[in-house]
Amino acid sequence: MRERLTIPRCLPVDRSQATLIGRVWSPAVAGPIVVVVRDGALHDLSRLAPTVRDLLELDDPVVAIRNIESLPRIGDLAAVLANSSERDRDVHAPSLVAPCDLQAIKASGVTFVSSMLERVIEEQARGDPAKADAVRRSIVAVIGDNLSAVQPGSPDAARLKQVLIEQHVWSQYLEVGIGPDAEIFTKSQPMSAVGLGADVGLHPKSTWNNPEPEIVLVVNSRGGTLGATLGNDVNLRDFEGRSALLLGKAKDNNASCAIGPLIRLFDDSFSIEDVRRCELAMRVEGPDGFVLDGASAMNKISRDPLDLVSQAIGPNHQYPDGLMLFLGTMFAPTKDRLAPGEGFTHIVGDIVTVTTPLLGALVNRVDHADKVAPWTFGTAALMRNLAKRGLL
Repeated sequence: MRERLTIPRCLPVDRSQATLIGRVWSPAVAGPIVVVVRDGALHDLSRLAPTVRDLLELDDPVVAIRNIESLPRIGDLAAVLANSSERDRDVHAPSLVAPCDLQAIKASGVTFVSSMLERVIEEQARGDPAKADAVRRSIVAVIGDNLSAVQPGSPDAARLKQVLIEQHVWSQYLEVGIGPDAEIFTKSQPMSAVGLGADVGLHPKSTWNNPEPEIVLVVNSRGGTLGATLGNDVNLRDFEGRSALLLGKAKDNNASCAIGPLIRLFDDSFSIEDVRRCELAMRVEGPDGFVLDGASAMNKISRDPLDLVSQAIGPNHQYPDGLMLFLGTMFAPTKDRLAPGEGFTHIVGDIVTVTTPLLGALVNRVDHADKVAPWTFGTAALMRNLAKRGLL
């Protein structure tokens, strides 16, 4: 894993122009430190803000970061990246962790047509991968495989809904895919996400699952969208396919949420327009020699990213510590792995890489949720740590 965690592989191609912030676990203080990338090193932003949440609440975080000088140096960027590999980490040296802290971790579901169809297939197959191929063919025969021209919530979408109801193929997933209201759910708890180089967790009873490569927007308490990073919304297709009421169990398992490597703040070199144009690539490399490549093009999203933000936070729902919002994915793997017609599923030891040029790469190894490192450092632990360091 260490050889994958390098500056050229993991950081944006235009990193010299980017405003990159994150968090480093520091053995010296037994806790996380908010950092910024400068001159090939990671520098401590604690004097400016004790948490990423506090940094994002400043009037203009980018200007504040640019104006502050003489920041303590935490470590060489290349060394910290390499030491972020969970399996062979030097516990006495700093390593990257997920770049968010107190923010709620929310996700948008069924925001791309291709993944919407796969969700319908999961539901119709009742979570049984052996039935997926036959269900896929029958569903596509009725509704086709390209609904990209349908605007969610539009009169055309309402007419299509009526036709599909008459054909007996309407689904709760189609409702949120082309209906007026987006699916916004809680992916994971604040402080629970893992970062670059960490193991991600699958529920040990799951036999049909997949990674979900996504862009994650960074939103403050005022609803301002201030930057973006990468995420892997690990998904259990069998659990959710059996019942939508199992969404919590399907999504929120130990280490099932990966975010990183760093947050790129919006500035004069990177904006929401760049997010709208992003092309995400994803690769799964298995210990069995299996390789899966996929992609997710943000210009094919059914709902604009800022519309999703407005549906997540506003007069009806506040987040005083801000939120991280997964935007969904068009990646829904169907390549057979274990048996013909059953499509893709993970095995322990898979290496998952999510990448896009302007945000870098998020690399994680797959294991079972009961075997990965347990989550022990939560909000109370962070508050005690910051108080001990004199930052509260």
